[in-house]
Amino acid sequence: MPTTVMDARTPAPAAAPRHWAIVGGGMLGLTLAYRLSQAGEKVTVLEAAPSLGGLASAWQVGDVTWDRYYHVTMLSDARLRALLEELGLEQDVRWSVTKTNFYTGSSMHALNNSIDYIRLPVLGLIDKARLAATIIYGSRIENGRPLEQLSAEAWLTRLSGKTTYQNLWRPLLRSKLGNNYAKASAAYIWSVIRRFYAARRGGLKTEMFGYVPGGYRRILATLAEKLQAGGVTLETGMPVTAVTSSGNGFQVTAGEDVRHFDRVVNTCASPIATKVCAGLNDRERLQHEDILYQGIVCASLLLDRSLGGAYLTYITDETIPFTTVIEMSTLIDRVETGGRHLVYLPKYLPLDDPLLGASDEEVEAAFVPALLRMFPGLARENIKSFKVTRTRHVLAVSTLNYSEKLPPMATSIPGLYIVNSAQIVNGSLSVDESVNLANEASAFLIATEQVPTGTAAK
Repeated sequence: MPTTVMDARTPAPAAAPRHWAIVGGGMLGLTLAYRLSQAGEKVTVLEAAPSLGGLASAWQVGDVTWDRYYHVTMLSDARLRALLEELGLEQDVRWSVTKTNFYTGSSMHALNNSIDYIRLPVLGLIDKARLAATIIYGSRIENGRPLEQLSAEAWLTRLSGKTTYQNLWRPLLRSKLGNNYAKASAAYIWSVIRRFYAARRGGLKTEMFGYVPGGYRRILATLAEKLQAGGVTLETGMPVTAVTSSGNGFQVTAGEDVRHFDRVVNTCASPIATKVCAGLNDRERLQHEDILYQGIVCASLLLDRSLGGAYLTYITDETIPFTTVIEMSTLIDRVETGGRHLVYLPKYLPLDDPLLGASDEEVEAAFVPALLRMFPGLARENIKSFKVTRTRHVLAVSTLNYSEKLPPMATSIPGLYIVNSAQIVNGSLSVDESVNLANEASAFLIATEQVPTGTAAK
């Protein structure tokens, strides 16, 4: 039988593609699957919910289908916009100038330009100047890592002054982080400042936000079609309950279904991922358990009248039970909402807050009177639909020295990876950051798996 002789000029035979399981079909998991498939790997996505998308999924409120949570695309969202370009959707993004209001508890104030800032009643002229300087200074910081050593309170008080911190920054931090606001590092608020400042044209002037007609339902459908065309298997209604190393790969259990995969990436929040993944060592379990998570309760409302034309209303009145008011129909075409006005009322909560376990009726009983108080021209009969969604572990709080405490993507079990939104370091939680994390993680996974056997990955 003839023998094949290979020399340096003969290409080595291509290795068979590994079969990857991606646990979680949100934008992070789907983008990761997309990048791995582009690298020639075989990929199966296992999503527990009946549909793909996670926090970006769509649902129905009344007779309107739109995003479950509020999402916009900003001019600065370069990674998301690049993905939309690959999907053939970026040219369809509709951009609009949006307006912002500021509710102090007793009155509503526009907050759209430098004149509005000067007129803001809760701050004196010197305080306003320091506030503007803080925002401009924060937006110009390129690396937020050193800010992890400072608390948000200390950094904001030093830059903006005690009065501005007490009357503006502290209520905003509490509205987003609840009682965890005191544990947040300066890197957290820096990331928020940087993203929102970048969305404005000309500094403190006008904001430009965009959306894809059809919302994330269309984006997800297009991405799913692209994935399937590339050979990726997408399975919904598959809650993974166990990932166990089997020596030459992994056994993945979803209900009564047990599959074998060569590699596994779990994109679930750390408390879920560590519960599912067997064999993790004590150190990495502690690293995941130390991550401080926030939950969210978010109400979607359909109204038969506008709240006034502002996309975003900041709230500093701590008696209001929701974080902000998002009037989505000031941005999207009302054809998308059947002529109605779509409003989101989100509330970010520590995991021990009882509101996370409250019924829809209890949330409505708390939220609606507060909304009517904020907008005196609004009546209860103007609210045509009210629906509540909840997610635990929606946001990891950037605490002091956050980067140093995070677990790595590669676990102690070769071939098993945990990649989730907690690894968005010094960035605000957004689809753009999720896409960026997927891009970085896929490059890391591909590079790591190409290391020859017996050579430690760096």
